[in-house]
Amino acid sequence: MTVRIRAHHLLCMLTYVGKGYSEAFTKGYDTVVQRLSSGEDMLLVAGPDDICLPLLGDAAPHCFRDTVPERDRLAANAVETLIGRPIRDGERFSLDAPMIKRMRAAFHAGITRQACHGCEWFDLCSTIADSGFHDVRLNRHRIPSESR
Repeated sequence: MTVRIRAHHLLCMLTYVGKGYSEAFTKGYDTVVQRLSSGEDMLLVAGPDDICLPLLGDAAPHCFRDTVPERDRLAANAVETLIGRPIRDGERFSLDAPMIKRMRAAFHAGITRQACHGCEWFDLCSTIADSGFHDVRLNRHRIPSESR
């Protein structure tokens, strides 16, 4: 199986601590984190992804706001620069513990966090990064390379 993910969620998942728009959203996000932690790869998509699914039934889903595609573009550019290869819609890739550690270090340093300016979760994510990513959900599950 493959997790469908939009670019800005590559940054969001680094600080995800179980808070979100609704109980259904956080439950769905937890499922995505578990899937990624079990080794599923990701497919970068434009527009709503597997994290967005629980919101799509809302009257005005956050996923379709005008600011979201720009946040996706900025996040893709930031992650591209960090990993040294293009991040494009339709591309598949995987996360391992060293990559997550590298992405978190860049987020904490503000290198990739700049893509998040204007996001309603910016302050929460900044606090989580500044606290050493304490209680993030992605750490609560085994990342494939940690078992080697």
